[in-house]
Amino acid sequence: MKLVVLTGAGISAESGLKTFRDSDGLWEGYNVYDVATPEAWERNPELVQEFYNERRRQVLAAKPNLAHQVLAELEKDFDVEIITQNIDDLHERAGSTKVTHLHGVITKSQSDRKADLTYPIIGSEIKMGELCELGSQLRPHVVWFGEAVPMIEVAAKLCKQADLFVLIGTSLAVYPAAGLIDFVPSFVDKYIIDPRTPDVKRYKNVINIEKNAVKGITELKEILANAR
Repeated sequence: MKLVVLTGAGISAESGLKTFRDSDGLWEGYNVYDVATPEAWERNPELVQEFYNERRRQVLAAKPNLAHQVLAELEKDFDVEIITQNIDDLHERAGSTKVTHLHGVITKSQSDRKADLTYPIIGSEIKMGELCELGSQLRPHVVWFGEAVPMIEVAAKLCKQADLFVLIGTSLAVYPAAGLIDFVPSFVDKYIIDPRTPDVKRYKNVINIEKNAVKGITELKEILANAR
């Protein structure tokens, strides 16, 4: 049975990672349009680079929480495909083997000329002056506002194949990721785990678990075990 899981900021928040939506559009004190757009990179690449270097240090210091771990454990009984809006690597570190990153992953760098040229980062920093094979500056492997989401078609295909769909810790406010639930077949059960349930009234077979990620996934694990 294919279990497709879409995760958002709520699952990483329980590992201590903040997002800009925590505080009126500010992300760690910065306006997102000053640090998370191609225009910001053009204006002040040093600021953007250091901002993501600090975010990367935070990610490397964070640890997967129980919600990440339970999702990894579910691979024993299900064909689990995780689609995440998060740029951290906590799913992988928890043991999940099939993770699609919609918005990139901060532990990699990419060419600022060609997004599919990616590289592992040694340590926690990308330095100004570090170049890709094309001779252009390396930048974080993160999809910024205004950029295309290259993995969205892959994610949509996975949602179409779902036998069971789970949404965790996302408000369904950021597109195109928010539209992925539209690709899940109407007859498929859709579990929504979030303390504040997003607007999903138009969808069929929705089961709301109004809890945070850790408590909600623990409850879902019990539901799935009892249904077998």
